[in-house]
Amino acid sequence: MITISGTLSKGWMAKTLGVVFDRDYYFEPSRRYTIDCQCNEYAAEKFAGMELFYSESNLGQSDYWDKSQIQIGGIQPNMILGMLLGADFIPRDNGDADITPGCLAGKNTAEMPRPESLLGHPLITLFDEQIRQVQDDSRRKLRGFPNAKRRVWGLRPIPPFFWDISGRATIHGAVTSAAKFLGENIFMDMMTEPQRALKILHWIAEAFIVLCRHFSEIADLPITGVHVGECSACIVGPELIERFVVPVTSKIGRELGPIRLHSCGASTGLLEAFSKVTNLYSLDLGGDTSISRAREVFGEKMLISVAALPHDMSVESTEPILSWAKRVAEENNGGNLEYVYHLEPGYNINTIYALTDFVKTLRASQPQSSAEL
Repeated sequence: MITISGTLSKGWMAKTLGVVFDRDYYFEPSRRYTIDCQCNEYAAEKFAGMELFYSESNLGQSDYWDKSQIQIGGIQPNMILGMLLGADFIPRDNGDADITPGCLAGKNTAEMPRPESLLGHPLITLFDEQIRQVQDDSRRKLRGFPNAKRRVWGLRPIPPFFWDISGRATIHGAVTSAAKFLGENIFMDMMTEPQRALKILHWIAEAFIVLCRHFSEIADLPITGVHVGECSACIVGPELIERFVVPVTSKIGRELGPIRLHSCGASTGLLEAFSKVTNLYSLDLGGDTSISRAREVFGEKMLISVAALPHDMSVESTEPILSWAKRVAEENNGGNLEYVYHLEPGYNINTIYALTDFVKTLRASQPQSSAEL
């Protein structure tokens, strides 16, 4: 099967609709809900017939989103964990938020709190209260209408670390999170103090496991899998991936469920190492990665998402993105493939129309593969 899906960025929505992504957007559910609905109504009208909606890059899934959902604590995963460790939240009115860096810099591993203790942090209790408030409001609306559907009479809270009703948890990889909390020191530690680095990475993984389980339970949203965004993977070699990323990510796979592993940039040299991750079911790769090599390692049934290159979406001509898409399709050799993209301001929307038309034509011309049977 070959599909295509895309997401609209905050920058795109701010420029197009004048939406402001201030602090209240992230911490006031009703305001968040109003803006999210506004953005997705725009997407549905402007890009009718396309699998394109407003969400964080690679996190939300359009097949699992509708207006009955209200996002609680919809903040990038490592930012939430960073705030629990003392980082300050930094919203940007016209783009993605961030946190102050280095919340673990200079700290001894012995100073790191027990992951379970994070559940008592005021930020977590705030999100808990907001989830319960939405649930209580929905129950009141449903009272007296026992046969009513939730989407008509009440809202369903989507808790932190989740982005839709699919039950797929979303976290950053441990190395990527450690880079946020420690800066480049984590990479130095991986080389010079590997045991310290492993201890930090396992703590991060355990913290994410505790938090995902907590919010799954409180929001009554069973975990079906987990997206692990190891964005920093492409800047380390396969040996370090095997030594640090594989055992930590495998722990997440054993504890939470099937892994969708994301790696930014060219990841061809890392594919063999990725294959050693326990409970890996899907890959989300940068557009410079060799799909032919991915198929050699994982076979045709593995779902591989591959991201369109920012440069190809930025230029006036549609030739570069179509040339890339054709190469990917040839290398894919009939496997289970998804083209993905995230629209930022300044990108040429005509490149996305061209890519979408290419995928539609490709699907119409290809016989059903064994991966679809």
